[in-house]
Amino acid sequence: MDDVFIGSEAVAVGVFTRAQLRWNYRAIFPDVYIHKKASPPSMSRRILGAWLWSRRRAVIAGLSASALHGASWVDESAPVELIWRCGRPPPGIVVRNERVEPDEIIETAGLPVTTPERTALDLAKHADRDSAVVQLDALACATGLTATDVEPLIDRYRGARGLRQATTALALTDAGSKSPTATLVRLALVDAGFPAPRTQFTVTDGNTRALVELGYEAPMVGVDFGNGAHRLLERMGWTMIRADARNPLVVVYLVRAAVIERGFPLNRLQRPVGATVRGGILRGPR
Repeated sequence: MDDVFIGSEAVAVGVFTRAQLRWNYRAIFPDVYIHKKASPPSMSRRILGAWLWSRRRAVIAGLSASALHGASWVDESAPVELIWRCGRPPPGIVVRNERVEPDEIIETAGLPVTTPERTALDLAKHADRDSAVVQLDALACATGLTATDVEPLIDRYRGARGLRQATTALALTDAGSKSPTATLVRLALVDAGFPAPRTQFTVTDGNTRALVELGYEAPMVGVDFGNGAHRLLERMGWTMIRADARNPLVVVYLVRAAVIERGFPLNRLQRPVGATVRGGILRGPR
């Protein structure tokens, strides 16, 4: 019942009459149908429908491609993004007439989809910085993608519109940010003049280990996003700032106050990875 199909093709091969199509099915895009009693189409169904609307010629791109690559935090109601030539896409579909090379396309779920590298470049080009980094972090977390992986495409499309802002967003990508809130807090810290905090690392007091989702090792100040480890970390001597639903700027203020309270100079926060610090740091992914 949830099948998505091209109505004119189904009629042409005799699966339905036009009357049956009209009475029993509803269009989600021009000439693309789903049963009237089907639940509202998921993003994956809408992506398939948009590709069928293109008569199977478009390439799935942008946030839609990111969702197919397994990225979390993708808005299910977001328009489907395609690379194709079309002047007037219907509501619910965004079409970009852009160059895409064969080595930038892979098959995912039976559909032609931009590679994670090309997807990252498109995300970085077409969204404002904060939104782009949120999306890039989710894609990096799902695929293991790094900014370095995208560099060949930056060279390939040197001079293209939006490339400068894309480079900025890609440089801020961190797969260790596991939620939009974590990404926005990290960006707010950087914007406030802090060095980029370390993400997803483990600390120990010699007997117990705990995960710091985001923080600064030397002053032992971290931000908690609800993983439940803050009490354990506080017993180890860490100052943990609860992010909860706080404005990221409030979190920045509290981090700054905690670092100063520890008597740690703000200009010394940036410390070489692997330096000896208090708290028995165990090296983790950056």
